[in-house]
Amino acid sequence: MQLYVDEFMKRNSQFRYRFIQKTKILVFLLLGTFAFSQTKISGSVVDAVNGKPLSGVEIFINNKEKPELLTTSSNFTIVSDSGITTATFIKKNYKTEVLNFSNARFENLSLKMQPENVAQIQEVVLSGINKKKFKNKKDNPAYAIMQEVWKRKRTNGLANYNDYQFKEYEKIEIGLNNIDSAFMQKKIFNQLEFVFDYADSANYDKKLTLPVFFNETIFKTYGKNTPEKRENKLIIANKFSGFSNNELIAATAKNQFKDVNIYDNTLNFFNIGFPSPAGTDGFSNYEYELADSLSVNGTECFLIKYLPKRKEMLAFQGSLYISKDTYNIVKSTQKSTNKINVNFVNGIYMELEYDTSNDEVFLPKKTYTELEMSIFNKKKDSKGVLFKRTDIYSDYLFNQNFSDSFLMPKDQTLSDENLTKTDEFWEKERVEPLEEDEKKVYTMVNQLESVPKFKRIVKTVEILQSGYINAWKAIDFGDVFSVYGHNDVEGDRIRVGARTYFSPNDLWRIEGYSAYGFKDKKWKYGAEARYMFNRESRSTIGFGSRNDVMQLGAQLTNDDGIMTRSFASSSVFSSGSNISLSSVKQNNLFFSFEPIKNFQVRMDASTQQIKSANPAQFNLDFYKNGMLKSEVNDFHTTFSLMAQPGAKYSQYGVDRYAFTTLSPTFVLKFTHGFENVLNGDFDYNKLQFLYAQPIILGNFGRTNLNFEAGKNFNTVPLALQNIIPGNQSYSLVSNTFALLKYYEFVADAYTTLHFEHHFQGKILSYLPLIKKLKLREVIFWRGAYGTLSDASKNINFENQKYSAPDQQIYYEYGFGLENIGFGNLKILRVDFNWRGNYLDRPDVSKFGVKFGLQMNF
Repeated sequence: MQLYVDEFMKRNSQFRYRFIQKTKILVFLLLGTFAFSQTKISGSVVDAVNGKPLSGVEIFINNKEKPELLTTSSNFTIVSDSGITTATFIKKNYKTEVLNFSNARFENLSLKMQPENVAQIQEVVLSGINKKKFKNKKDNPAYAIMQEVWKRKRTNGLANYNDYQFKEYEKIEIGLNNIDSAFMQKKIFNQLEFVFDYADSANYDKKLTLPVFFNETIFKTYGKNTPEKRENKLIIANKFSGFSNNELIAATAKNQFKDVNIYDNTLNFFNIGFPSPAGTDGFSNYEYELADSLSVNGTECFLIKYLPKRKEMLAFQGSLYISKDTYNIVKSTQKSTNKINVNFVNGIYMELEYDTSNDEVFLPKKTYTELEMSIFNKKKDSKGVLFKRTDIYSDYLFNQNFSDSFLMPKDQTLSDENLTKTDEFWEKERVEPLEEDEKKVYTMVNQLESVPKFKRIVKTVEILQSGYINAWKAIDFGDVFSVYGHNDVEGDRIRVGARTYFSPNDLWRIEGYSAYGFKDKKWKYGAEARYMFNRESRSTIGFGSRNDVMQLGAQLTNDDGIMTRSFASSSVFSSGSNISLSSVKQNNLFFSFEPIKNFQVRMDASTQQIKSANPAQFNLDFYKNGMLKSEVNDFHTTFSLMAQPGAKYSQYGVDRYAFTTLSPTFVLKFTHGFENVLNGDFDYNKLQFLYAQPIILGNFGRTNLNFEAGKNFNTVPLALQNIIPGNQSYSLVSNTFALLKYYEFVADAYTTLHFEHHFQGKILSYLPLIKKLKLREVIFWRGAYGTLSDASKNINFENQKYSAPDQQIYYEYGFGLENIGFGNLKILRVDFNWRGNYLDRPDVSKFGVKFGLQMNF
């Protein structure tokens, strides 16, 4: 999230970035396909003790939910077109057996199943795997076990020591999923046929995939709990599969995965809350069944299977492996249902393994996650992208009293040269060896990068992602998404621009644009140069200048940045005429740095000349020393503090992308205007504060909050005043008031609150017919209160025209429907807005409809 950006462009840039990042991964679908081969397994099942043939054995292939075969004799034969890599054999009163075929023979197998004396809880006989209904949850034997789990709810054991350290090995793979032989025949794959030699079937549903990206990283984490909690995660080594833009791809892939604690009541995937099967409210969301008893890594465990109570819920199905002795969760599996209502996501699968050092804590041991994603539809065989991540934690050490120097953060990126290690290093440091198909990914991607056709495909994706066309590996032309605009003053507007661009991590950048309005027949321009001279602290200096038509008052907490696109030229369709535009000449010099991570200090010095761009219909005239003036000359400095704890970024250059997280945003600004310095007309002080945060409310959805407050301590004219932001377009624009006109409310002092809650379809999923549409409901409330002094009114020529919402809190409310579209491409949202008060004003809108595109999961 960029803090000081025009609100409209902030939405557009985030939308475009999220969309293109997903498209960039999915474009690998164009690289190839693989014809599914038929696989056959056969053999017999006998009792391991007496050799007696066994019938009634359920055989599950590739971890599917339903058995592929229920044997009627000891012999079995299963044929699959999609490949078989595992088979699970289950029979009541026998230990579950799992066969892995990746390095074994397939036919004429002889399987011996071990009999087992299954323990009972409260003398209740264990049921089989078929789901059994209970009138009361207390009658369910699984409930007794889960109660013991809740009583002994574990916490991460790292908090129990003065200091700790551990090693983390991570590998991430991206592969194309469900590509068939017909797709392979398309002309686009000419010269790329070799990639099909690398297909495998390693994901949890055992669908054949084509790996196209692989990344390995080794981390070392150091932490201390006393005298205060501090932790530092260092990158020790990193290995890419070879793409020229691999750092951005790796960072994008990493951001799709969240850290999960199975003991939490809510699990976060894609910043959406899913109820945890091990949470204390689990029986409100899931059906549980005590299915079996088995050994996991030498620990005797109860096996509890669970399913969501309703298929339409955002919930999981899977298994909990719970120690019989200590009732800790040794292992868990979570798999999304086939009807998962998350955009671009067809499936989620996760396995968690824990070590338990005592009866109160756990330590993460291994996490394996798969995310199956597709742009257009949710069919099980739809073509898409498969993200796979494995994390293995090892080498735990406690109370070593290490030096505080290990806790000093380092500004590291995955592409740093010192992180490149030899093959011998990786052979030694990998916690588990690579599979053969994983080793081949490095070779395949290096081959791909030498193919001109593949380079052209990547080039096209990069243009869509950035909006710029690169030339000579030095200059970007664009932004192509800002070429056309329209407003009532300029009419149709054309804008062209360029910037320097040698790499995503450039430490300096020069950019500029020129624009022409066909109605006012005037040229506009903007240019800015920035240089980051210290990468560790992100110390940056910049200077810019522009002369353009702008919509002032489109947001409260704005900045003095030069290159942001004006809201005046961003809205093609307006709900009513917009004549209140300003002509602004601006020069800005700034310096910023981050003394600590995600905490930025910024200082600006700016000069402005502001006048009406439409004097016949919009008046900015004001009085100074008894004289009427039409243009404000302003010189001011701004001191800003900006914090985003927990924010994540993809690069370290002067420009960087912020990934979507649940991190809060805090902004505190102090602005001082100087009279008679650089022709400044007014001496004034302004203080502003902003707080914004998305909050997951369990499985009830996500709330977005935005609170702003500010005060002008001196009298200033309308051009420098606080404007409660309206929205006279049909588009959704964050943190504006949908039914306010521009300049309808002006305030010396103000507070605003925007509340928006996304239910993620929880309510509509109960409606029999509507639930099939998978729409999601949104409710919102917006309020503003402010005051405007008589002096601030009287300084303006039209002194009776402007007022503040000081009689009562102005408010709007309404609801929206999102997730409108088809398949997985459901990005349309429609809002229905009602104005709550101040209805007696002339030409007010009491009701309005806004719509827009949003790239949310």
